Amino acid sequence: MGGKKKPSEAPENKECYIVIFYSAALEALDELDLFGVKGGPQSVIHVLADEVQHCQSILNSILPRASTSKEVDASLLSVISFPAFAVEDSQLVELTKQEIITKLQGRYGCCRFLRDGYKTPKEDPSRLYYEPSELKLFENIECEWPLFWTYFILDGVFGGNAEQVDEEYQNPHTVDRVPMGKLPHMWGQSLYILGSLMAEGFLAPGEIDPLNRRFSTVPKPDVVVQVSILAETEEIKAILKDKGIDVETIAEVYPIRVQPACILSHIYSSLGCNSRMKLSGRPYRHMGVLGTSKLYDIRKTIFTFTPQFIDQQQFYLALDNKMIVEMLRTDLSYLCSRWRMTGQPTITFPISHTMISSNFLFSICPVTVRIQTGKLSEFLTTSCCTHLSFMDPGPEGKLYSEDYDDNYNELESGDWMNGYGSTSNGKKVPSVRVEIHLPRDQSGELDFKALVLQLKETSSLQEQADILYMLYTMKGPDWDTELYDEESATVQELLTELYGKVGEIRHWGLIRYISGILRKKVEALDEACTALLSHQKHLTVGLPPEPREKTISAPLPYEVLTRLIDEASEGDMSISILTQEIMVYLAMYMRTQPGLFAEMFRLRIGLIIQVMATELAHSLRCSAEEATDSLMNLSPSAMKNLLHHILSGKEFGVERSVRPTDSNVSPAISIHEIGAVGATKTERTGIMQLKSEIKQMTFAFYSFLSSSPKSPGPSVAPSIGSFPSAYGQQTSKDRQGQWQRRRRLDGALNRVPVGFYQKVWKVLQKCHGLSVEGFVLPSSTTREMTPGEIKFSVHVESVLNRVPQPEYRQLLVEAILVLTMMADIEIHSIGSIIAVEKIVHIANDLFLQEQKTLGADDTMLAKDPASGICTLLYDSAPSGRFGTMTYLSKAAATYVQEFLPHSICAMQ
Repeated sequence: MGGKKKPSEAPENKECYIVIFYSAALEALDELDLFGVKGGPQSVIHVLADEVQHCQSILNSILPRASTSKEVDASLLSVISFPAFAVEDSQLVELTKQEIITKLQGRYGCCRFLRDGYKTPKEDPSRLYYEPSELKLFENIECEWPLFWTYFILDGVFGGNAEQVDEEYQNPHTVDRVPMGKLPHMWGQSLYILGSLMAEGFLAPGEIDPLNRRFSTVPKPDVVVQVSILAETEEIKAILKDKGIDVETIAEVYPIRVQPACILSHIYSSLGCNSRMKLSGRPYRHMGVLGTSKLYDIRKTIFTFTPQFIDQQQFYLALDNKMIVEMLRTDLSYLCSRWRMTGQPTITFPISHTMISSNFLFSICPVTVRIQTGKLSEFLTTSCCTHLSFMDPGPEGKLYSEDYDDNYNELESGDWMNGYGSTSNGKKVPSVRVEIHLPRDQSGELDFKALVLQLKETSSLQEQADILYMLYTMKGPDWDTELYDEESATVQELLTELYGKVGEIRHWGLIRYISGILRKKVEALDEACTALLSHQKHLTVGLPPEPREKTISAPLPYEVLTRLIDEASEGDMSISILTQEIMVYLAMYMRTQPGLFAEMFRLRIGLIIQVMATELAHSLRCSAEEATDSLMNLSPSAMKNLLHHILSGKEFGVERSVRPTDSNVSPAISIHEIGAVGATKTERTGIMQLKSEIKQMTFAFYSFLSSSPKSPGPSVAPSIGSFPSAYGQQTSKDRQGQWQRRRRLDGALNRVPVGFYQKVWKVLQKCHGLSVEGFVLPSSTTREMTPGEIKFSVHVESVLNRVPQPEYRQLLVEAILVLTMMADIEIHSIGSIIAVEKIVHIANDLFLQEQKTLGADDTMLAKDPASGICTLLYDSAPSGRFGTMTYLSKAAATYVQEFLPHSICAMQ
C-alpha cells in the first residue's frame, strides 16, 4: 500500500506494518514446532515476551500516524482491526479510525494516504517516482478505494455493531469517478465476500480468528506480582528475621536454582546455534523484566533469574540503592500493565549487606501495584514456567548438544554472587581534589617511576585516579607499574581496584570518571538508543554547533555508538559516561512516561547536560565549575530525578540537603517540586497554543496593525489568549530568572507548543520561506510534505537547531508563533523570505528603547554577548505590558507591514 514518494528518499520503513505483523507473528509462533510431530527440541521456536511488548510500545507511539512521511494511512485498518487486532488501547483504536474517516474517506471509499498520486489524471505512468514539487498536484484528487470499506464492515461484524455494517457514509464528493486498474479487484472482493458471510451468519468470528486476537481491547484481569526475597547470606537472614521479615537464603531454595539475568542472556544466545551449519545463534541481548519474571525448566531443573538491574558487574547504577528501588518499582508497574502470559509473574530479589544498611526493604513499601511476598517453593504452582527444550539432551538433540554445553556449565557455576556487592560499609577514605605535581627527569621528560611512587604515597582518591589516567593514556592499560613486589600491578588492574574502593564509599564523581577510563559497558546502551529512535526521536550528543554536535538518526552497534559519544565529548571521560547514563534514563522514561516527550522529535543530550549544570549553578549559587562537579557527584537516582524534573516542565528547586545519604563523600543535594509556579502540568512550555478563537484574534490583530508599530511608548499589545494570566505576574523577586530558565530548558529540550509545526506549515504557505540565522526553510516544503508528517516537524526542528543558544532559540519560536497569527488572517501573502531573527532583534530594540525611557541604565540592560539580546527580555513573561509577545507583535507588524494590503489596515 504505497511506498516512497520521491527518488531522493531512502526506502520507507513502513514502521507500523513491520512492527505490527512482526509482533503478531511472534505471538503466533511462540512454542511452535516447525516439524510438527516429526520435530524435536531443536525445531521449536522460542519468543521472548519483552520483544513482543517492545513492538507494542513502538506501535502505540506511532499511531495514529502510519510512518514518518505519512500522517495517516488507510491500511492501518488492517492493524487496528482484522486481521492483526494489534492495538490493546481501545481509545487509540478509535482515534486512528476517526483520523482515517476524517482525512481519507470519500464518496467511493478511502484514499490510501494524502497526496497519493497513483492512477490520478495528473500522474505520469512512465515515471517510477514523483518529483518533490509535484506531490501537491495530487491533493484532493487521490484515488478512492472501496476496499477499505470492507475493513469497516469486518470491524463492525467483529465488534457486534450492526449499525456500522449498514452505515452509509455521509458528505460524498461531488465529482463522479470511474474504475481504474485491474478489475475485478480480488483483494477487495475477497474481503467483501468474507464480510458478507460473517454478517449473514455463515461464518463465526472464531473461525477466521482462531487466536482470539479480536479480544485485544478487552480489559485484562488484575495481575498480582509475586516477589520472593532471598538473603544473600545467613547473616543477612538473621538481620531480616530480627526486623520481622522471614526469608530464605539462596542456598535454602534448592532444588530451585537462582542465577543472574546475564546467564539467561547467554542461554538464549545459544538458541539456534549450530556449528555444523555455521549458525552463530541469537545475538546476546539485555534480558527484560518479563523474561526474568518467569521460571525456567532447563534439563529437568527449575531455574529463576534475578532482575537485570541489580547486576553490579557491568554498570554502576546498581551501586545506588535508591536507584535499585526506583527501577524495582518501575518494573513492578510495568509487569502489572504488560503481563499477558499464563500464570503470575515472579520476581526473585536477593538482599545484600549494602541494602540492609540503608533500610532498603522499607523504602520499597510505597508501591501502587498488587504484590504478594512469599517463598519460591510456594509460587511454583502459580508462576509462569517455560521449558527451554533447546537445552535438553536426548536422541533428538545429540547432534547439537555440544553447542549448548558451555552455557549449561555457566548455570552450574556458583561464584556469580561475587558481583552483588555484598561488602559491608566501607570506611571513609579522604578524597580531596588536589593539583598533581608531575615529576620530571633531568631531560625534562615525565618520570614515570617517580609518578608511580607518588601514586603509592598519596591518600587522595582523586589524585590516584588522575595519575592512573595519565599512565593509562601514556603507557597503556597493560603497563606493569611494579607497585607490588610479588605480583603484577598493571594500570588496568589498579584502576579496577580503585573502582572498587570508590564504589564502596559511593564517590559518584570518581565512579563515573573511572568507568569512563575503563570503558565499562553501559548495560543496554545500544538498546536504549534503539528504543528512543524507534519512538521517532532523533538523538544528538555533544554541544552545538555542528560538527561538534553529532546526530544519531539510525541504530548503531555498541562500539560505534560509544566511539561517536567519545568523539562528541572531546575526550572528556566523565562527560562521555554521563552522556551514556542520560541516554539510558531517557529510554527508561520513554518506556514508562512517553507523555514527557510530546512534541519533541530530537533529544539533544549535550544541551540537556549543560542545562542540568546551569540549574545547579543557579539554585546552589555557585560557579560553573562547582556546579559541574556537583552534577558529576550526584547519585544515579538524584541524576534521574533531576532529569525528570527538567523533562516534566514543572518548576523545581535544588538545595543542599542536611539529610544523610549513602555516600560518604558526595554532597547531599535535594531536588524538589516547588508548586504550580509558571507553567502547569498541561502547559509545559513558556509559549502555549493560542487559546483565543481565530475571529477574536483577527480583530485584535487588525486593531493592533492600525496603531503605530514603531512607537516605543507605553502602548500595550493586544492580550493574546495563549498565555495564562499567571505568566504575566513576575513582580516577585523570588521569580527573578524564572523565565530565562524556562526558555533555556524549553530550548534545550526542543519543546514547542502543541500544534506548532502545523502552524509553521500554514505560515510557509503565505510567504516564500522562513530564515533562521541564514538557514532558510523554503515554502516549497509545503508542496513536498503535509502538515502532520513527522518528517516536516523534524525538518523545521533541524533549522531551529542551527541556533546554539537555547533561550535565543525559544525567542525565535515565540516570534514564529506571532507570524502564525498573521497566517490565520485571510490575506494572500505576508512577505517573501521572512528573517525571523530580525523580528527578534527589532523586538529587542523596542524593549531597550522603552526601558531606557523608564529610567533603566546600561547595567540593568546588559546584553547576552552571543546573541545580542537583552537578558531582561529573556527573563520577561510572554504576556503583559513588558512581555515578549508585546514586543514581538510590534516587531512582526513593523517587519511585514509593507506586504499587507492597505485595505486591511484601514479596517479600523
